Amino acid sequence: MNALRKYLDKIKPNFEEGGKLHAFRSVFDGFETFLFVPNTTSKSGVNVHDAIDSKRIMIFVVIALLPALLFGMYNIGYQNYAAAGVDGTFWEMFGFGLLAVLPKIIVSYVVGLGIEFIVAQWKHEEIQEGYLVTGILVPMIVPVDCPLWIIAIACAFAVIFAKEIFGGTGMNIFNVALITRAFLFFAYPTAMSGDACWVAKESICGLGNDLPDTFTMATPLGEAATGTVPAFSCDQVIGLIPGSIGETSVIAIAIGAVILLWTGIASWKTMFSVFVGGALMAWIFNASGMEGNAGATMPWYQHLVLGGFCFGAVFMATDPVTSARTETGKYIYGFLIGAMAIIIRVLNPGYPEGMMLAILLMNLFAPLIDYYVIQSNIDKRAKRAIKK
Repeated sequence: MNALRKYLDKIKPNFEEGGKLHAFRSVFDGFETFLFVPNTTSKSGVNVHDAIDSKRIMIFVVIALLPALLFGMYNIGYQNYAAAGVDGTFWEMFGFGLLAVLPKIIVSYVVGLGIEFIVAQWKHEEIQEGYLVTGILVPMIVPVDCPLWIIAIACAFAVIFAKEIFGGTGMNIFNVALITRAFLFFAYPTAMSGDACWVAKESICGLGNDLPDTFTMATPLGEAATGTVPAFSCDQVIGLIPGSIGETSVIAIAIGAVILLWTGIASWKTMFSVFVGGALMAWIFNASGMEGNAGATMPWYQHLVLGGFCFGAVFMATDPVTSARTETGKYIYGFLIGAMAIIIRVLNPGYPEGMMLAILLMNLFAPLIDYYVIQSNIDKRAKRAIKK
């Protein structure tokens, strides 16, 4: 590491003002601060310095996402081999999934980071680190058969119109990864919904099996949308079911949740409240006696393990930029996300996965929640002051 540090110090003058590579200053700064903690400090004003900067926070989030990503790769191969009725080894299934997902990760980062680099150079600013997480989230919340060119268009749209137009990382109102998914869902619905898009159907580099173009396999929530209550099984918890790449395994997501909570990056209040809101609303629908609605009769605990509920609660709802920031507001924000997700699932059979819309809706109301929480505290203190 010392040799790398010395080499960077040696070439750094080329990227500074007046250097022959000054046009790429932001690119160099981005790589340098990714590898090493910046050695510059504030020279004026009162500042509080933490031992961890925003890039390190993003890296911890990426680490927390790895269990779900790795399991998702295995599950892609598992679903393909199971659909073909062929036995495969662990490494064959995982290798097939790896080759299926890797191009999506590359496209996501190349497009998203490419735009971030261009904007940073244009604005003469540092490259912002938020896309380190978004770049890996996007491939995890799409079906395995989603075309690469569609992912590229969606990433470009989300970075430009949901992030840069608001001022960049920390200024965006909506979760960028979810805006990417929303764009995909509404602009290219056939690539994001339907029975045929959840299982990879073509072999890759000799791994996997070619399946018929007519092959379909519904997700459990897809079955519920058609009026059939899927039987609860351990596979729904383990994650051996069709679904978006990184959203199927409750166990893998739980490992990520432990990492986020242990490092203090995510709020347990928001995370816990999402599950409480979802469980309570699902229980209310169970008790309502609605007939002919599979979503309403599905057990409350099954709602929590299916679709993107767990993934959204752990990795999306807890986004510190777009979520509520007051401590009381976090409870309200999370509860409303969980409740709204179940309401959308049950009352809109055409859109059985309600987590995306629930989080985006509450992103919009998070500042309002914080405002009323703060205003309530101000009013209480004012009343106490008057009494004294």
